[in-house]
Amino acid sequence: MSAYRFYMPALNHMGAGCLDEAISDIRTLGLKKALVVTDKVLVDIGLVASVTEKLGTAGITCVVFDETKPNPTVKNVEDGLAQLQSADCDCVISLGGGSPHDCAKGIALVASNGGKIGDYEGVDQSENPQLTLVCINTTAGTASEITRFCIITDEQRHIKMAIVDKNTTPAMSVNDPSLMQGMPRQLTAATGMDALTHAVEAYVSTASTPVTDACALQAVELISTWLRKAVYDGDNMEARDQMAYGQLLAGMAFNSASLGYVHAMAHQLGGFYDLPHGVCNAILLPHVEAYNSKVCPDKLARVAAAMGVDISGLTPREGAERALEEIQGLSWDVGVPEGLEVIGVKKEDFGTLADNALKDACGLTNPIQATKEEIIEIFEGAF
Repeated sequence: MSAYRFYMPALNHMGAGCLDEAISDIRTLGLKKALVVTDKVLVDIGLVASVTEKLGTAGITCVVFDETKPNPTVKNVEDGLAQLQSADCDCVISLGGGSPHDCAKGIALVASNGGKIGDYEGVDQSENPQLTLVCINTTAGTASEITRFCIITDEQRHIKMAIVDKNTTPAMSVNDPSLMQGMPRQLTAATGMDALTHAVEAYVSTASTPVTDACALQAVELISTWLRKAVYDGDNMEARDQMAYGQLLAGMAFNSASLGYVHAMAHQLGGFYDLPHGVCNAILLPHVEAYNSKVCPDKLARVAAAMGVDISGLTPREGAERALEEIQGLSWDVGVPEGLEVIGVKKEDFGTLADNALKDACGLTNPIQATKEEIIEIFEGAF
């Protein structure tokens, strides 16, 4: 086996009420003034004020940047960086889901490396570690709070840039399910299916290892067991807690094993149409894995087993088919739209979307490399 790297923040807080302990640890880092990267929704519901008050009590002055869009943009990064520099902040704290985390990573990376965020598109393009970043998570889905992945929308090119860089790994993550309790049903479903996609893509990735496989399969088991409960009973704290663990494990898997064509294609849909990332992933996942099943039916059969299917007596191909059925069934059960047409995707754009998907770094570790025509066929199947 070739040399292997496993990426993870140095410290990760988990469990209900862990935010208070995390703030104590943030204080020990010696940080004085933080740019808090978040969004207006979390400001409006009072969550940002409650967290910044606790940080203030711990001696950390907070400057709030709340302009993050659901698909964070180059302009978001530039505006946040300008605010960080004008306020002379010495660190960044992100509060929210994947969008604030990714925006914060972009700000922190450019703050320490200079240039523009587009300079770092691709794999390990930076030289210096980003400014100290702590990620406080409020959704169970993207796992951006622990990963080296940073996805930023380039408004000029209408694409999502995949920045995969060891230097964007946060210093600390916080997953307190108490902060996830008020998450809307739709968001719970979309982020949960995003987490499932991370686990499945990491498991069938060409860069997977026994370490990432173990994380991925445990994530599949937790998510398939608890996502429906979290969606339909948002106050079920056990479901919220288990989903927080599931998405974290999925993040641990794909952070080192990377992803595949589901994300490579979903990034284009998000960048082109400004669509929710988790929804795009959920719609594409069974169709991409049907394509992948030509080369890894045995792995997909084990995904089916992790989702509770008895695969004894089934061939790998039959087991893979059961995995596809279970994935599709879970997606529909939690209310994900049934096809791309429903969310506004147009067939005439498939050629451009396919071209851009084949340039996305996430596709490099898909278990089988596709042609443009095959990517278009997958889009058509998901339409």
